[in-house]
This record gives sequence, structure tokens and C-alpha cells, in this order.
Amino acid sequence: MEFTGEDVILRGWFYPAEGTGTAAPVIVMAHGFSAVKEMYLDKYAEAFAAAGLNVLVFDNRNFGASDGEPRQEIDPIQQVRDYRHAITYAQSLPEVDRTKVGVWGSSYSGGHVLVVAAIDKRVGAVVSQVPLVSGHENIRSLVRSDFIGGFREMFDADREARGRGEAPAMVPVVDKDPLGPSALPTPDSYQWFTETHEQRAPSWRNEVTLRTVEMLSEYEPGSYISRIAPTPLLMLVARNDVLTPTELAIGTFENAREPKKLVVLPGGHFDAYVNGFEESSEPATDWFVQHLNG
Repeated sequence: MEFTGEDVILRGWFYPAEGTGTAAPVIVMAHGFSAVKEMYLDKYAEAFAAAGLNVLVFDNRNFGASDGEPRQEIDPIQQVRDYRHAITYAQSLPEVDRTKVGVWGSSYSGGHVLVVAAIDKRVGAVVSQVPLVSGHENIRSLVRSDFIGGFREMFDADREARGRGEAPAMVPVVDKDPLGPSALPTPDSYQWFTETHEQRAPSWRNEVTLRTVEMLSEYEPGSYISRIAPTPLLMLVARNDVLTPTELAIGTFENAREPKKLVVLPGGHFDAYVNGFEESSEPATDWFVQHLNG
């Protein structure tokens, strides 16, 4: 499956709703920071499809099967726009009831869907799983304060180099040494990305552009949360999340208006995909069925 996102082709999978003889709702999904769709999004899509929901899963531009340059660069605002392009494409499909659209995101894209639901009122329900809600606060929670000045010098140097036509500077997504230079400097990030790459996603690459980290530090999706209502919001937060800290997500949820629901998942950030898959997928499925099929 492929569709146009302004200037690039985005590619992914379409899962038709099971057990329905007429047009059914659709859930639009993409993955988080640097991840590709093979990193467990198929499991969520299968669960949603089994509940009678169509699912459109796509790789973010510059990653996986989707086109886009420079490769391995994440512009969060552009990824929000691409969710909206995906909604437009999904609404054109004969299997889809165009009046019933849900969006699901996790981690970085868990932040994206907060923005999408706030600004695009085609969305009828939203599920935000272990979301990034504040790039500024997230960076300050992960990076030692005495390192931040060095990062800013690197950002400035990269900007000047790119202005001269040089290739973008790159940094690892994860590193075995949590004090080594990487975008996601937590031990559970290293374990999940490396294991999932080996087991499920050979196309994933352990690098992003340095500008990706700069744009992360500037991104504030949680500031949109009060504008989501009356679209129903479900937020799934991991009890022991050290990558997108639990307290930041819960604090942001308090600023959302009704209808909303908070579910606290067991374990850490990445348990939602593997050991805690049922705990994360079942409330999401129920939320979409309740608010899109009701």
C-alpha cells in the first residue's frame, strides 16, 4: 500500500476489518522515534482488525519503506502532516467509513496524535501510548545538564555545515553505554531497539541526523492537549517509564478535557509492545470500538 504525502511516497500496510460486510471505521497508525512498522505495529493492527476496524499502518517519511530525504531525519511537524495525509488516503478507500477515523500513536508518535486530534477534527477517537509530551522537559530528564551546552554547540556547527552543502551530521539512536552519545540514552532503549532489529526489523538503522535531536528538543505536543476535546482521548502511560517519564505524561493528561481516560500500564516504556502487549492493546481496542462503532 502506498500514498502521496505532498512531495514523497509513503508506504505501509492496510488491514481490512474482519467480520464486517459494510464500510467500517479506520485506525491510522505510525511508529515512534526512528522505529519502523515491523517493530510490533503488525500486532496492534491485527488486534484492531479482529475487532472489526480497518487499519492503515505506514512508515514515517525518511524511514523504512517510505521515501524521503534526508534519510533518518525526523521532523515532528512533518510527521504530524503525514498522519493527516494518511487520513485523507484512508478516507478514499471503499472499505472505510470516512466519518469514523481513529488515530493511534506510541512514544514520539504518541505525541503526534495529540496534535493531530487537536487540529484535525476528522478524528473521532485518539489513543496515545507512552507519549512524549514535552521535548524540552524530556531532553532535560535524559541529558545531564552539563552536557546540554555541548549539544547546542553541535547543533550550531551542524547547521553551518549543512548551510555549506555538507552532509548532515549523524548520531546513534541508542548506545550500549548510556553515557555514550545517542538520541535515546537509556538501557531499555538499547535493549529493545537492538533485539527488535535482530528479531523483526532488519530495515531499522541505528542512526538519526543530529538535527533530529534538535527538533525533538523544540517539540511540545502536550501543549495541544486541552484542544482535543470533545474528541475522546485515551492515554496509556507506563508505570515505570524512564524514556518518556511517567510523571510528565500524567501531568499533561490532567490538562486534557473530557471525554478522557487514563490507563497505567505495568512495567517500563517498551513493555507495552512485548510483555504487556495485551494490557496495552485491549484498552485501545475497546476505546476505538466504543467511540467509533457506537
